[in-house]
Amino acid sequence: MSAQVSTADLVAMLEDARARTLELVSGLDQARLMGPQSEIVNPLLWEIGHLAWFHEHFILRGLDRSPPRMAEADGLYDSARVPHATRWSIPLPALPDTLAYMARVQEALVRRLEGREPTPQEAELYQLVAFHEDMHDEAFTYTRQTLGYPRPSFAASASARDTGTGPWPGDVAVGGGTWQLGAEPDGGFVFDNEKWAHPVSVAAFRIARAPVTNAEFAAFVADGGYRNPACWDAEGTRWRDGCGAEHPVYWSRRGWDEWTCRRFDRDEPLAPDQPIVHVNWYEANAYCRWAGRRLPTEIEWEAAAAGAPTPDGKLSRTKRPYPWGDSAPTPEHANLDGGHLGCVDVAAFPEGDSAWGCRQMLGNVWEWTASPFLPFPGFAPDAYKEYSEPAFGTRKVLRGGAWATRARMIDTDYRNFFGPERRDVFAGFRTAAL
Repeated sequence: MSAQVSTADLVAMLEDARARTLELVSGLDQARLMGPQSEIVNPLLWEIGHLAWFHEHFILRGLDRSPPRMAEADGLYDSARVPHATRWSIPLPALPDTLAYMARVQEALVRRLEGREPTPQEAELYQLVAFHEDMHDEAFTYTRQTLGYPRPSFAASASARDTGTGPWPGDVAVGGGTWQLGAEPDGGFVFDNEKWAHPVSVAAFRIARAPVTNAEFAAFVADGGYRNPACWDAEGTRWRDGCGAEHPVYWSRRGWDEWTCRRFDRDEPLAPDQPIVHVNWYEANAYCRWAGRRLPTEIEWEAAAAGAPTPDGKLSRTKRPYPWGDSAPTPEHANLDGGHLGCVDVAAFPEGDSAWGCRQMLGNVWEWTASPFLPFPGFAPDAYKEYSEPAFGTRKVLRGGAWATRARMIDTDYRNFFGPERRDVFAGFRTAAL
């Protein structure tokens, strides 16, 4: 279906992604654009230049063989060639020059499609570069959180709608059967690690209706969960002891039994019914052990999000692109696109429930699964060869998107992947029964 995406649609994606990028660097001075050197973030000044380079590399230079719009761009912005640790010391252009480079590349991308519709290859690559910018924009958002910068301001945010409040406890039962894990070839743009749908057997299981909340996780902390050896596997113990973790990274204690949580540059009272966020895989796994639960596998997560019951309660072969059905996400379905500038309560968005009754399987927080990030059968890398393959076997799979994820790129097939130690991403989890 990529060939059916119109020029107008592609240009709108590019322009919207760029508008979000500019919102995320707006108001930041040179010191904040560089930030402290860190293993988990990039200098924002480097990263926005990388976006322009990526657009140019795959389309203007890759398809058209045109000369670079910035002579030194390969030596500055090629993430496969420029070591992470050097990105603070290389001679990066100043912000006005970086923005001018971005504008030149963007204008050339739009101009080359004027008066015609894209070829299938062009449609694929234009979506790739737009979604790549979307992913970096989410990274820019959690970089601002990591570094304690002010909350960003998005033109499309500040919805005043009542999203519903409170917890959403309990499990749903998901029937067993044969499931087609992965993306179908006729389903539109697909990242290489989602290719292709293949049959897997799923035993019946129970999974939580909603992600674990702050209040639920606070009970684990209060019960000494971070100090309880029975809650932590060997790798988790090494991580916990190595960094001295005693509670989620942005929490601070107020009194004996109250917590605040830093959101960007402000401490706020911990919202009890919002999902726990900024916990890593080890913390999620430790909570599950304490609660007598487990993380769902990637297969179980997808079946619960995209599957539907047969009349006798088994797992149908019918697969939904979204938990609620075939229609694209709207602000009534899910907390996506940064519209609320943060998480909302887990009871919100009943219109987005899956066929089994799971809520918020898209949006609000990414959800850790028990599964390692591995290729599907027959995997072959796409044009962006460094996207998936180098990460296989070293990361864990997350599913579902977060409040800052762009709705246009997320569905029930989308596989995110991070190292189990990462606490900076907008990640939480839901549990499954043992």
